[in-house]
Amino acid sequence: MWLIVAVFGVVLATVVLKYAFRSSGPNPFATDSREPLKKMVFDKKEKNKVLKQGFPASKVPENLDAIIIGSGIGGLGLGVLLAKVGKKVLVLEQHNRAGGCCHTFTKKGFEFDVGIHYIGDLLDHKPFRCMLDQLTNGQLQWEPLDNPFDQVVLGPPENRRRYPIYSGRTRFPEELKKCFPGEEKAIDEYMRLVKKAGRGIWLLGVLKLCPVPLAKFLAYTGLTKHLSFFFKMAPRSLTEVVNELTDNKDLRAVFAYIFGLYGNAPKDASFAMHSLLVSHYLNGAWYPKGGASEIAYHMIPIIEQAGGAVLVRAPVNRILFNEAQEACGVSVMKGQEEVHIHAPMVISNAGIFNTYQKMLPKELQAMPAIQQQLGMMKNGEGGLSIFVGLNGTKEELGLKAENYWIFSENNFDELMDEYSKGKREESSKKIPLLFVASPSAKDPTWEERSPGKSTLSVVSFANYSWFEEWKDGKVTNRGPDYKELKQAFIDTVLDVVLDVFPKITRDKIEYIDAGTPITNTHYIGAPKGEIYGADHGLARFSPELNATVRPQTPLKNLYLTGQDVFLCGFAGALAGALSCGSVILNRNLHLDAIALAKRMKFMNDKLKGE
Repeated sequence: MWLIVAVFGVVLATVVLKYAFRSSGPNPFATDSREPLKKMVFDKKEKNKVLKQGFPASKVPENLDAIIIGSGIGGLGLGVLLAKVGKKVLVLEQHNRAGGCCHTFTKKGFEFDVGIHYIGDLLDHKPFRCMLDQLTNGQLQWEPLDNPFDQVVLGPPENRRRYPIYSGRTRFPEELKKCFPGEEKAIDEYMRLVKKAGRGIWLLGVLKLCPVPLAKFLAYTGLTKHLSFFFKMAPRSLTEVVNELTDNKDLRAVFAYIFGLYGNAPKDASFAMHSLLVSHYLNGAWYPKGGASEIAYHMIPIIEQAGGAVLVRAPVNRILFNEAQEACGVSVMKGQEEVHIHAPMVISNAGIFNTYQKMLPKELQAMPAIQQQLGMMKNGEGGLSIFVGLNGTKEELGLKAENYWIFSENNFDELMDEYSKGKREESSKKIPLLFVASPSAKDPTWEERSPGKSTLSVVSFANYSWFEEWKDGKVTNRGPDYKELKQAFIDTVLDVVLDVFPKITRDKIEYIDAGTPITNTHYIGAPKGEIYGADHGLARFSPELNATVRPQTPLKNLYLTGQDVFLCGFAGALAGALSCGSVILNRNLHLDAIALAKRMKFMNDKLKGE
């Protein structure tokens, strides 16, 4: 009996590894493509020549290899990967500038980032850093945040407790132990679980790349939880795990504080997902030098060098199919007219709901395989953003290159439940969670670009339904009732910010406005105003879902990339791009990036030794 089990295990491992390590197609990471660092461009008009290339049909390249819908990092990243192996790619963006959640906008002389606040895992020798260097030919520079990089603030003004979060695989737990004497055992066990679960993410990638029958076999037999600790912990909620570790409610809160980076309250969040975020920042946090627009600015030219293009103001209203029900192009709305563009493959970075529910013909939407995928997913939480422009330098305003996570108390589940289930007027007065950061304090080029000014970005969550009645109004003038509701949220946020940052006073505020879930729908095409794509609750991490929702859709020549095909956030969307590129190019690009990083580290170490 045991001999049969052992033989079966060897055969299964061989088959899994075969697809994990497959490498028959061209490799975009074959060589180090970094170039000597060029002088940074701060002139907005010059940058806009790259970022704001409008769509006329005359700019569409001939003989395209692929069309990508959406210029967020999942779309641009895939576009660069394909361009690096000679593919001619057209990226289409519905907004008036490229970048998706990596774009910036300017109001009253203040530049605001909309979605990039801090990125982890960017030490020089790490595969993630190597991959980003290759995707920008070494031109995107990263500035480390301070250490501590996060501050967790719990409780009302009369009883605020602050807990600094440090990077460093040993310093992070050591500093926690200083804050919570007597809780050493709980902290050590938390770190063990986080690291072990994080290491098991490899199987998620395998489920996306291996043949469907094998993926479903692994999922439905329950083998995933035996092969990967990530999937063993996936069905366990964050609340369940941290409550088993300690009775200290503040420590539970500190263990869970970063849930805002994927959008689910701890009782609804998978510990496996949470472990990835904690692991992501263990070695530090970084911010793009020059602001988030630098990301798209350095990626677009690589797509263009291969004969492709990135065009904005190009809303795709439907995907075109031939008689064999194979994707063969897209239709772009230009005014009241449709412009048809053809290519042998179409890749959507617009999210699973936009792609399947808005861009497919009705008869294809109704396909059981499409409906199965839609039935497995649901929309994520709506995002609320407050943008504040301030007069004064970071020194004058007491701003540092760090983030604040401010909670009204330590009982996160109860607070989030009460907030999300409340009436909008009541909930606007008791926002339980605020993420507060200063992009200007993180960027060493800021003072040169905007002397004497500073910015704050505040992020939280809000129900799409609270604002839905104004969704069809003019984006710049949705009426007095909408403005009044926005102002109620702004006033609540300001009261907290002015208390936590005493050097910021109302007379220093030159600009302030809020972006609601319907703002997100307009600018980034989020159907329910979500900022992390499809929901990242417990169901998202079932092996069955991850064996089913993959880069290759049920429709031939139609692929998915970005957050919804892998995980949320900048790193998750890029992993979606690598997964999609792996399927298209028939090789494991995740492993290719790791291999290049190892070669580069070996060469660097060798040069240092000489």
